[in-house]
Order: sequence, then C-alpha cells, then structure tokens
Amino acid sequence: MRGLWTTARVRAAEERLMGRVPTGSLMRRAAFGVAVAAADVLGGKRRVGLLVGAGNNGGDALWAGYYLRRRGFAVSAVLLDPERAHAEGLAAFRRAGGRVVDRLGEVDLVVDGIVGLSGRGPLRPAAAEHVAHLDAPVLAVDSPSGVDPDTGAVDGPAVRAAVTVTFGCLKPVHALADCGEVRLVDIGLGPELAGPDLLELDVDDVGSAWPVPGPTDDKYTQGVTGVAAGSATYPGAGVLATGAALLATSGMVRYAGAAAEAVRARWPEAICTGTTTDAGRVQSWVVGPGLGTGLGAEDVLRTVLGAGVPVCADADAITMLANNPDLWDARDPGTPLVLTPHDREFERLAGEVGADRVAAASRAAVRFGAVVLLKGHATVVAGPDGRVLVNRARTSWAATAGSGDVLSGLIGALLAAGLDPLLAAGCAARVHVLAAELAADGAPVTAGALLAAVPDAIRAVRPEPK
Repeated sequence: MRGLWTTARVRAAEERLMGRVPTGSLMRRAAFGVAVAAADVLGGKRRVGLLVGAGNNGGDALWAGYYLRRRGFAVSAVLLDPERAHAEGLAAFRRAGGRVVDRLGEVDLVVDGIVGLSGRGPLRPAAAEHVAHLDAPVLAVDSPSGVDPDTGAVDGPAVRAAVTVTFGCLKPVHALADCGEVRLVDIGLGPELAGPDLLELDVDDVGSAWPVPGPTDDKYTQGVTGVAAGSATYPGAGVLATGAALLATSGMVRYAGAAAEAVRARWPEAICTGTTTDAGRVQSWVVGPGLGTGLGAEDVLRTVLGAGVPVCADADAITMLANNPDLWDARDPGTPLVLTPHDREFERLAGEVGADRVAAASRAAVRFGAVVLLKGHATVVAGPDGRVLVNRARTSWAATAGSGDVLSGLIGALLAAGLDPLLAAGCAARVHVLAAELAADGAPVTAGALLAAVPDAIRAVRPEPK
C-alpha cells in the first residue's frame, strides 16, 4: 500500500527537516537522486538539457546538472527566469562546465525543473514554447510542470514526463495524473510525516484482502450476492453484473429481475427469480445497472435499500436517488452503501466534480454517509470517515459499454463476503482495471471480454502457492 501526502503537508515536513540539517543539504541530496535517475534513463547516451525555472525546483535541476557534469555528461540549461534562478545551484552548474543557452539543441534527455510543488495552473507561454519543441524524453523533478500536484488536473500546456523523480514521499499527482515511471528518492522526510492523505492499493494488498475459501466454508458462508439489475430493454446489464459476482468469489448469486431468462441462459449457476421479494436471503445487493428509472424500478430500489445488508448502487439507481430524494428514506440506517457514479451521474447526484476529484468524492461521501467510487482514469474511492483510495489505470480499455456493470458485480460480491466497503470498492476497482488490460492486450475490448478476464486478474493479484 502506497501513501500519498498533500503538498501543504510535504512543505511543512520539509521545513521541519530543514531546521535540523545543514543549509542546502536536502536540495543536494534530492538533486543527486535526479542525476542518478537521469544517468540510468540515458543508458549510454550523454546529452542532457535542463529547463530551469525560478526557485527550488530550478535549483534541484541545476544541482542535478552539476552532478551529471561531474560524471562526464554534456549538460546545457535554459534559464526561464534568469534573474530568479537559484544562485548557488547556478554557480555550481557553471563551475562544473555546464552551459547556459537560449534554446536546447539536440539532447537525449530533458530535465523538467520549471515549477515544483508550489506551481499551479498551466505553463506560462515562454515555458510552453520550449516544451512544445521537445523531441527527447522528459524527466520531471518532483512532478511534471503544468500538472496540479494536489489534484492532477491539467488546464493548458503541461509537461508530459516519461519519468518523474520525487523526494521524501509520493504526492497526489503521482496517482491522479500521468507522471510516467515514478521514482522515489529518500531524503529523510519520513519521520516528519504522519499518516498519509491518500492511499493506493498495490497488488499484494488486493491479493491478501480477496476472499479465499477455507476448508470449512460453503456457498453460504462465503457470501450470497443479490443482483437487481437489467430489464427487458437492457438484459445485458443483469448478465454482466451477475457474471462478475459469480466470478469474483466462490459464494452464491441470486438474480432478481426482468432479465431472469437471459441471466439463467448465460449463468445457470445463478438462482434467478423475477422479483426481489422472491430472491431469498442475501448478504449484499447490487442494484441499478440497466434497471430503468420508472416506478417499478423505484420500488426495487426501496426494497433493496431497506433490506438491512450492504448495497452497491450504480447507474439507474444513482439517477433515481438524484431525481427522487425521498428514496433515501428507504435506506436502513447504518447499513453500508457504495455509490459508483461516473462524472455525469455524480453531477446529477452531488453537483459538478470540478478539478479536484478527491475533494468532490470526499464531500459526497460525508454528505450521503456512503463510500463513493468516482469512476475515471484515476478512480477515487472516498469513505465517510475521511479515508481515500486512488486507483490509476495504466490504459483506458475499461472505458466501454457495460464495463461499469462488471465493476458493480465485483463490489457486490466482496461486500457479501464481508469486506470493509471502502476496501471492497478499492479492490474491485484494481481487479477491474487489470482485467481490462489482460482482455484488451493492446486492442479495443468489450465488457464481455473484460468479464471473462476477471479470473485471470484475480490470479494475477493472488497467485496460488507452488
């Protein structure tokens, strides 16, 4: 599990640390890490260009250039604000034989030292012009310039980094935006940091949390998932959500709805009925995908919300909750609820997402007393207790019709197995993304193919012992 800290907390921790160490030592330690990473990325190539802004980020780049020159690399630097360039770093760079130029020529790697963690908004025109003409890979210092370090938002020209070298700890941008390969340099900041603001699950976290049957388990003890999804118009939603719940764990799935025949034909393992009242006892419900928003669908949602078991509400269920606030009264008090909106559904339910997706999801989680999984390339999972998980996809293959139905089924099965709702949503999101990657293999993929790859994704996070 990787922790991520906001820039305000990082800066406060750095100030405390700088009060205990010699002046400039942290910058030189960070810059040495940048130089080591740059040399590794360059391989046998030798030409490095620096884009140097004002302040400490530019100082990091200049000191890195100093260390690279000491190792025999050819290093040139463009000073974007010469009057405000870091004086000590610039003197060291020149002393080592580094060249200051007006524009970078042919280089093998560019070090982005334009702005650091204090930077907000897009690149200024002069910096944007230099960046627009780059044809070499970029190594960003701390975070790619032009990308908001706390939200990952990009609102104009920005650096696209192949590698990002950051110091002391990871920041939100490293999970919320494309920073290329992220390398962490230890500068001794750890003792100054309390618990992280965000968490990112790794495969070991997901694998250790994923339910595995024991010798005394049976289909009931592993959790029975109820699925109220699909309709005569959209039977596929019921088929996909049910299939995901079946493939996620070794428990049981009860389907209830108008798509019972289609679900039964595809998944004979599921127990299918026409209504939720006939479904029997379950340990969780998945409700909403393809259900419709008519009066009959509202009755289904009321029944599910009042069943006294954890609920994953998606798609049409979110729309109904947004359109008819009275439906919230049907919720059994204290029962866990996971809401899984994409941006447009979130807007109907809780207002505009805006640039800060973490803040938006967190506000909604507190407002509704629910876990909110805000879908996107970087999925945010926020709990009403303030915990936040982030899961960034390496590709966008999961952005396909029906993909959300699969995710809902995975979450429902994990809820039925007894996982903490935040962890259930986070683990399901990670396996969902991995299944999309495995199914796509570099080409477009359907939700059905994604669903078929779920067992392989689970095996990938939880390999069987040899």
